[in-house]
Amino acid sequence: MTRRALVSGASIAGLASAFWLSRTGWEVQVVERADAFRDGGQNVDVRGVAREVADRMGITAVIRDRTTTEQGTRFVGRDGRTIGEFPAEAGVDGPTAELEILRGDLARTILEALPDGVDIVYGDAIERIHDAEGSARVRLTSGTEVEVDLVVVAEGVRSRTRSLVFGDAAELDRLGLAIVYGTIERTDADDDWWRWYVATGERHVTLRPDAMGTIRATLAYRCERDEVTGVEREARESLLDGIFADAGWEARRVLDGLATSSDVYADDLAQVRMPAWSAGRVCVVGDAAWCVTPLAGGGSSLALIGPYVLAASLQDADVDAGLAAFESWMRPLVEETQDLPPGVPGIAYPTSRLGVSALRAGIRVAASAPVRRIAAKAFGGAATDERPLPSIRTDG
Repeated sequence: MTRRALVSGASIAGLASAFWLSRTGWEVQVVERADAFRDGGQNVDVRGVAREVADRMGITAVIRDRTTTEQGTRFVGRDGRTIGEFPAEAGVDGPTAELEILRGDLARTILEALPDGVDIVYGDAIERIHDAEGSARVRLTSGTEVEVDLVVVAEGVRSRTRSLVFGDAAELDRLGLAIVYGTIERTDADDDWWRWYVATGERHVTLRPDAMGTIRATLAYRCERDEVTGVEREARESLLDGIFADAGWEARRVLDGLATSSDVYADDLAQVRMPAWSAGRVCVVGDAAWCVTPLAGGGSSLALIGPYVLAASLQDADVDAGLAAFESWMRPLVEETQDLPPGVPGIAYPTSRLGVSALRAGIRVAASAPVRRIAAKAFGGAATDERPLPSIRTDG
């Protein structure tokens, strides 16, 4: 008998879940709160074990065709001069991975690869879940009611649906770092490198190229409390102007660009830690389950790996046993990826000129020819695992 799954969330983890569950014989419906597919977003990458998953999905060539064109990462000073650089190299995922792509482009790549029969409903969301004997009964905000064998919650860090089932079991481990992303206009002075500026006062400004003729800009700073999540735009702009107006380099340009950008996203970074990723017939994957944050890296890669392992674990097992096997395989990889180096983020966000100078000295050494390749590998360790992926059989 065909098993039925309902997936909540139509971004990378949700669409990858739909892909693999459908390929292994499940009947799959996806519900997405947004009214349409969400394009846009900032750079993500495909690293470690996710490279093999992408190969098995048959999407690696498309990802290469849709890369952001980023040639590498340059750390720059207040005057824009290069302090140290890490070129993108085949087989070495440094700060710039070999496969860099915008979040929306990666999600669309998976969307276009979905097997026939996957049903996606936009503008709807889960309102209530009742875990019955051997199934989950779900009511959507549209009033539709469905009964399924499995609910996969593939939403964001602050997932509403996760809270319906797990309550406050999901701990948000706040990292004391606010980050604001947006798309701004490209100028003739911009190039195809990710340029990264560290200012005094625990502030970062970055500019990254995309393949669309624009620039993806970031402002990040240390803060004691959540200051940017859910804040009205005018208040956020005033806050950022007060923090970054004297930062130097391209900070003023970024502030002005974000003031008119149509896709600004602001977040107070927090890792998600849960004692268990499933309860009854409901499981969580992706950021809703284990957000690692950009500091750890590998979030998009784990969003590809998790759904594959979930489908493989469920293929020859009942739901309870399959979910247990999924968690057993994934948890060591997630915990290793979440584990930040000692002193991070503090050491990377110096307060004084002396601290910035010390950090720049370290960057110069790391970027020097004798050690650059070794140092680059430290950035690319996310989502790597020596264990073979669980085997999987697909229906086509």
